[in-house]
Amino acid sequence: MIPATEALHRLQEGNKRFAAGVRSVEAMLSQTRRGDSIAKQEPFAIILGCSDSRVPAEIVFDQGLGDLFIVRVAGNIVAPSQVGSVEFAAERSGIRLVVVLGHSRCNAILATVEELGRPTADQSPNLRSIVDCIRPSVEPLMDTELRQNPEALVKHAVRANIRASVHHLRHGSRLLENLIQKNGLLVVGAEYSLETGVVDFFDHVPQE
Repeated sequence: MIPATEALHRLQEGNKRFAAGVRSVEAMLSQTRRGDSIAKQEPFAIILGCSDSRVPAEIVFDQGLGDLFIVRVAGNIVAPSQVGSVEFAAERSGIRLVVVLGHSRCNAILATVEELGRPTADQSPNLRSIVDCIRPSVEPLMDTELRQNPEALVKHAVRANIRASVHHLRHGSRLLENLIQKNGLLVVGAEYSLETGVVDFFDHVPQE
């Protein structure tokens, strides 16, 4: 079992390689070890990320086959099925690091901002469920001066939504709370920049 701080360091170093335009030989050759993962999987980190096609976690962190347990959903929201997936991986695989990975210019955040500004009468209930999960992070910002600056509003809302998902995982699951308190599970928030390729770990990150 890899400690949370070591797992976090691996992700940070992998992202540095990605942002620099290089890739590790180990990640590239991981597919040749496909047979080794048939009996069991041993990922070292859980990533709850956005479904956006521009943010594939394995590539962003320069990791290979079997290295990461990925949960992806529009807006990196936390609903029961996502919590259950994180619980499953943390308990069954002994993973000690969970990263909520949002990203700049998130379309799910933008859609929520637009919906709050001009509600849609016939919106799909399934789409509305995503908006409703993001809404609590965005609504308070709509009452500030950010309302006059849509780009800045989305930027702040992205981080607020990441923090909300981290909080939900840390305090909305008895199983995860126990793992945090007794087994060293670490849940952190991070934002991927579409512009630079850099991941900024900013929420509940241990001080070095």
